[in-house]
This record gives sequence, structure tokens and C-alpha cells, in this order.
Amino acid sequence: MAAIDDLFKIMVEQNASDLHLTSGAPPYLRLHGKMMPLNYKELTSQEVQGLLFEILTEKQKKSFIEKWELDCAYTVAGLARFRCNIFMQRKGLAGVFRIIPEKIKSAQELNLPQGILDLIDCDRGLILVTGPTGSGKSTTLAAMIHEINMTSESHIITVEDPIEFVHQNIKSVINQREVGSHTKSFSNALKAALREDPDILLVGELRDLETISLALTAAETGHIVFGTLHTNNAAKTIDRIIDVFPSGQQAQIRTMLSESLRGVVAQTLFPRADGQGRVAAYEILKSTKAVANLIREGKIHQIPSAIQTGSSSGMVSFEKYIDDLVKKGKVAPSDAKLYLGKDTESMTAATNNAVKRPAS
Repeated sequence: MAAIDDLFKIMVEQNASDLHLTSGAPPYLRLHGKMMPLNYKELTSQEVQGLLFEILTEKQKKSFIEKWELDCAYTVAGLARFRCNIFMQRKGLAGVFRIIPEKIKSAQELNLPQGILDLIDCDRGLILVTGPTGSGKSTTLAAMIHEINMTSESHIITVEDPIEFVHQNIKSVINQREVGSHTKSFSNALKAALREDPDILLVGELRDLETISLALTAAETGHIVFGTLHTNNAAKTIDRIIDVFPSGQQAQIRTMLSESLRGVVAQTLFPRADGQGRVAAYEILKSTKAVANLIREGKIHQIPSAIQTGSSSGMVSFEKYIDDLVKKGKVAPSDAKLYLGKDTESMTAATNNAVKRPAS
């Protein structure tokens, strides 16, 4: 057993999402979104290096020494799997570990909206799950792939850095590839995947022009392609994809995207109003004929309006979804206002009613 495993046990016992190790400080846990120090001594650079290097392979150590950064995964049998990022900072080594539950939560357990479940039934096209780091994108994607695995006889290839949730073959055959361990890059793996008879491709991150271009081509040629981006909402996601390309290619990319995009799920996490963990809020864009026309014509600024009027197609805006969470008492009005920069619809209505109510 590695020495760091004791810290992972504390992390799991306290239901933390992340463990932070950094030279010159005690270990920190992220609990319900907030950084909290453990009752532990400050770690020296040598102690941090000892804890981190003990769980690395020789190949991983060599890669870290060459690049000063490393993404990998680590499993403690019977406890959990962890996504690791190890890096250099001013005082020495540091590492951040995100817990990946061994059990994949189902779409029902996550209470995913019907609009997201509808996207799972697409027969081809590009489906994007977006949001900032730590917003639950990987959890949502894992649930979507798991749902397909439970119901469809498909060949699924994932390309991840690193592999996070581990899928078992149920009705589908799933091949999971890790950048740095099983392939040199996302783009190399995608090129190869198109010759490997896939039905569904999952790209852990659409990082660059080549990867995005290959994903669009795969979606256009009859495959279902899932991908992630670090964008905050649906409109920014579409802008990001188009802006990656040189200006001379953007009209062609808008056309490709208008034809291949099936939907965008943007998400973020809020502290629960009762203090018991966090709850997800979603924005869902579906590529209806109207939305496809907006993308083709470069009218991305009109996408938020299309989402607001597209509820019958399963679309929902962040503002509407967050307002519903406030109404249900799941999110505090103050947290909703902090995120949106204004009161939600129900908060404004409540204030107006209070003003109009005659004095007793």
C-alpha cells in the first residue's frame, strides 16, 4: 500500500471531490466546492515528491521529469479511482487528485433532464458536454455512455487523458484508450478509430484544430461523436469551435457544424441550499432547423433566444433551470444571483409581490 493511500481514504470518508498536495502546506481537501486544510503537518518538497513518485510508473516519472507536468490515473483497490495532475510550482512539486467513483451513476441516479436523455437516441452527429473544470462533465458523459451500453449493441471507442470512469461491456463493446499509454495523441487515436468500425466515439477533450476537424468529419460520416469543451454555455461553445479555424475556413465549418451538431449540454455545479453537497444546473441546446440556420448564417448571438423559445424541443436556458432549482429550494437565491449577476424570474416576482402587498 502506498503512503498516499491513507490520504485518499480520508478524502473518501469525508466525501471530498479533490485532494491537493503542495510543497510548503498541509494537504487540502475540496469539500462541497470549498478548499479545507487537513489537520496535518506542512509537507516539504521532498515529502511531496516521495508521496507522488511512489504511485508513478517509471515511464510516468520519465515523462514528468521531461515535461514538468503529468496527467494520469491511479486506483486504490476497493476504494476508488483517481484522476491525477502532477506539476511543478514555486516551492517544489504539487499534485491534485480528483475522485472518480468506481460505480458509474446512471442517468436516473443523476436525475438528468429528459432533454439530455433524448440526445442519447441520436443515430449520428456531434454531441458536446461543456463547462468549467470540476463541473461534472465527465460524470454526465459516463452516464450517457453507460445508458447506451445498457440498451444498444454498439462499438464504442473512447479517447481520454487519462481514462476516468472504467466501463464494462454490457450490450456494447467498449474500447477505452488513454493518451500517452495507448496512443500518442487525441488526433492520432481519432484517425485510427475511423478504421476500427466504431458506432460511437467519445473524445475526452476537443483541444485543437486537428482534433475538432476530425470529430466533425466523424460526425458527418455517420458516427455519433461525444466531446467536451471548457466553455460556459452553448453559444460560447459554438463560437469556440468556429474560432479555432482560420477565417477562410469558418464559413465551411459553420456549414459542417450546422449539419452535424445534435446538441450541446452546458453545466455547472451549485452548493445545495441545505449544505449537503452540490447540485447540477444545465443549459441544453438542440440543433433544430432554426438553430442550424443560425449556425450556418453566423448568427450565434441569437442562440440564447432560440434556447428560450425551444422548450418544446427539450431546450432549457441556464437562467430557467437555475430559477427552477431556486423554486424547489435546492439552490439558495443568493448563490443563483451571484452566478447569473441578477435575480432569477421567481426571485423578481417574489420581490414585486412583496412590494405590491398592502400593509396589514
